[in-house]
Amino acid sequence: MALQQKKVLSKTSKVRTSTGGAASNLQAQSLPSEIEVKYKIAECYTILKLDKDAIAVLDGIPSRQRTPKINMMLANLYRKAGQERSAVTSYKEVLRQCPLALDAIIGLLSLSVKGAEVASMTMDVIQSIPNLDWLSVWIKAYAFIHAGDNQRAINTICSLEKKSLLRDNVDLLVSLADVYFRAGDTKNAILKFEQAQMLDPYLIKGMDVYGYLMAREGHLEDVEVLGGRLFNISDQHAEPWVISGCHSFYSKRYSRALYLGAKAIQLNSNSVQALLLKGAALRNMGRVQEAIIHFREAMRLAPCRLDCYEGLIDCYLASNGIREAMGMANNIYKTLGANAQTLTILATVCLEDPVTQEKAKTLLDKALAQRPDYTKAVVKKAELLSREQKYEEGIALLRNALANQSDCVLHRMLGDFLVAINDYQEAMDQYSIALSLDPNDQKSLEGMQKMEKEESPTDATVELDGDDMEGSGEDGDLEGSDSEAAQWADQEQWFGMQ
Repeated sequence: MALQQKKVLSKTSKVRTSTGGAASNLQAQSLPSEIEVKYKIAECYTILKLDKDAIAVLDGIPSRQRTPKINMMLANLYRKAGQERSAVTSYKEVLRQCPLALDAIIGLLSLSVKGAEVASMTMDVIQSIPNLDWLSVWIKAYAFIHAGDNQRAINTICSLEKKSLLRDNVDLLVSLADVYFRAGDTKNAILKFEQAQMLDPYLIKGMDVYGYLMAREGHLEDVEVLGGRLFNISDQHAEPWVISGCHSFYSKRYSRALYLGAKAIQLNSNSVQALLLKGAALRNMGRVQEAIIHFREAMRLAPCRLDCYEGLIDCYLASNGIREAMGMANNIYKTLGANAQTLTILATVCLEDPVTQEKAKTLLDKALAQRPDYTKAVVKKAELLSREQKYEEGIALLRNALANQSDCVLHRMLGDFLVAINDYQEAMDQYSIALSLDPNDQKSLEGMQKMEKEESPTDATVELDGDDMEGSGEDGDLEGSDSEAAQWADQEQWFGMQ
């Protein structure tokens, strides 16, 4: 309507100008330009999730007349639509006009443009403006992040963080926390997220990953508080929904986690954490093929995040697709190199086939030689030693790993090994420590109950009946998942939507 009105006004102003109307000429000059109106139309289309229409409107603006904000919007839309070459061209055009546009720099690096090429586009500005020497290091750090070189990314960001100009920079801390998470260093990831949150209590970016890590570590009360606080800040971001979904998932309420994950994706279709949450919920509800679709989309959006591949491999293994899982694991190994994480993923698949057990052992030894504290590698090696009934060796491995960290799964596994060698008292202590770290850890509870049954055989039948009842209740929840999802959908007001 604005564009049509502008055409009418332009025609009438021309007529009046020819008859000497100065006032109407001034009015025509004060009107917003046609380009600005088209930009606002494109904004409306993006809010309505009509990205193709937004691209069509912006494509209609001649390239010479496109301002940096138009090129930036076009670049983001192209990238979202998978038109990578067009996205690169638009981001480069932004940088040509605004060499300090950091979002354009990150956009180019995320599309596999070399760090050196991106840095060359900002070199003249860095040399001409004082106190900008940090920018070239910053570009190098994000180049490492998007290349999947986590360790060099961590080292580079840490060197940046020590500089007075960028000390306590929230964006940098969130990026550092995220890289620690990708590298499998949960402890440092949580510390950096907490540091960023203390500096900015209204921080939303990255809090979905923080909430997921806290839930995975068993701190469900803290996750619930975090989710509530973020809902109070804004319920129009995906992050608070993902956090609440993680709380539900680790409380074994999968249909509710599924609903919350779907709501997060509705708010932000590019939320990797929301896609992973929904995929994990679908997988645990037995809907493996649907889960695979979500893990693949997460993998497309974040090709350097190993948890996307791990989710997909878990789905293949759950549906007996060992060949597909092996192909995916080998592909990760070749693409991202032989680090502790990729070696462990490949070993996990090898453990599923009796023919490749020895190969799994070699891979896990290599992973632990690189990172003796890598929990997933320790867990898989312990599983292998348990199968081979090498209990003393397993106990030594777990004690060594627990010397520098306290982890629920490691304490529980140590308890299982101690039971195997009849050291019941210390086994009970290990199960107790595991439950203190994660009160919802069902396997630790089962381990303790099994020991109690052996100590008091007269009570065994009663307790067994109780366990059977619990198991049947879980099956009932699974069968009624669709009705429960509908029930949660009816309770949107509880989530602060209305």
